[in-house]
Amino acid sequence: MYAACPRKHEDLDSAGTPASRGSAAARGIWSPLVSAAKREPGRQSLTADRATREMTRYLIFVTVSLGLLLTGIAGTSIAVALESIRSSFGISVILAGWVIAIFQLALTASMPIVGKVSDVLGRRRTFMACLGLYIVGSVMAALSPNVWLLIASRLIQALGGGGFMPSAVGIVAEVFPQSRQRAIGFFSSIFPIGQIVGPVVGGWLIHSFSWRAIFWVNVPTGLLVLVLAWILIPRGARREGHIDVMGAALIAGTLASLMGALSLIAYATTTAMWTLVGTLFVATVVLTLTFLRHEAKAAFPIVDLEILKKRPFLAANIYNFIYGAGVIGIMSLIPLFAINVYGVSYFESGLILVPRAIGMMATSFIVSILLVRLGYRWPIIIGTSLAALSLFMLSLDPGRLMTLGGGIESTTTLALILLVMGIGVGLAAPASNNACIELMPERAATITGIRGMFRQAGGAVSITIATLTLHQSASIASGFHVVFIALGIAMLATIPAILAMPRSPTSLDSDGALGRRQNL
Repeated sequence: MYAACPRKHEDLDSAGTPASRGSAAARGIWSPLVSAAKREPGRQSLTADRATREMTRYLIFVTVSLGLLLTGIAGTSIAVALESIRSSFGISVILAGWVIAIFQLALTASMPIVGKVSDVLGRRRTFMACLGLYIVGSVMAALSPNVWLLIASRLIQALGGGGFMPSAVGIVAEVFPQSRQRAIGFFSSIFPIGQIVGPVVGGWLIHSFSWRAIFWVNVPTGLLVLVLAWILIPRGARREGHIDVMGAALIAGTLASLMGALSLIAYATTTAMWTLVGTLFVATVVLTLTFLRHEAKAAFPIVDLEILKKRPFLAANIYNFIYGAGVIGIMSLIPLFAINVYGVSYFESGLILVPRAIGMMATSFIVSILLVRLGYRWPIIIGTSLAALSLFMLSLDPGRLMTLGGGIESTTTLALILLVMGIGVGLAAPASNNACIELMPERAATITGIRGMFRQAGGAVSITIATLTLHQSASIASGFHVVFIALGIAMLATIPAILAMPRSPTSLDSDGALGRRQNL
């Protein structure tokens, strides 16, 4: 009777069963059940943890994509609103152009420094701070009583918006380390969605309310992204490093002097005005030389001149500057072009931009999947050539365009040309984005910031030169004719630079790899 019960000196296992050292039978009966009981909770917990991590990764991707979507919507909305703003304040096309140009200028100065801030202070802090600044700028812009305060508000908006891309790309690169190229490619394809929604929503808001509504719509969306970022994105540790504020200030000063000089040429009718223009050009040269000297001596430069000396990186950023001029800058003026040359409404001027965004998004998505197989160079060359062809087609007058379109309404032909432009940009964008990052993937946010700096600088300069050309031309139509042809030629001239960029994700020049890889 007593032998059936476990004695005091016998141990009980975790399941409460006898585990006597002398009872092999007991061990044989209970051990499979006990082992299974021990293993199953751990296996279930591991599976649940893995599923949670995967879900969190994709939610983070959605969150930062919403931030990028917000800037895409705002960028195209302001382009549609430009003519309305010009009429509302009774200002010249040059001054109206500064509403967009100041945004490009501030992005140029902020993107590289925010990339470095993101590397040093962490992606989450940087992303949220920039988003908060963007929301504040949007509120100020919506309340602006004159064009000068609107320009100042756009400056604040850009200082925040400039941090979206570098910090968001850094977040995506960290969250998807094994599939970085594809994730960044997909992330790049999000921006065109905003370019689809922006013109339609912007045109409707302007038609139904006023141009101020395009700024108010940023507020609730921005607050939602801010909350999601605070909940989902991990904090991340601070890293050692310094931020080259002086370098960023010199970049901003250089571009501001150049753009100011170009803008004032249109009003230089007296000796005093020409003196001011000359002074600004001299200031541009002095600030440029000061910037180069500062960067050469700075312990932590905003632009590493040693990197820029590397042929692939220098070539990539020459391309980025021209890309910014021909794709980013001038596209901001397309609604102004459509309204004044083709006589369309504000809403229709927004709809015309939609085919370009659809072509960009669809092509970018496909190229992102095939990027490893296609390599970098050919998608960029073909895409850039299509963009140049589109610019040449846009230079034609509406009557000639209708003839070439076989009698199709000129506005429809215009939309088709912009579709071709979108396909070209969709081919080039994922490849050129990854080609830069491939050179130094461990500094993805910094490289993205430098890339953005060159693109936005090209956009800012092209807007200033384009509005000056429009102001000086006999008509807006003839001015755009000159601008489109010049930019088309400039785009084709980048092909030698493209050939110096990395060929594929798996092979780089030893020079282009910055000493990390060999053989192209």
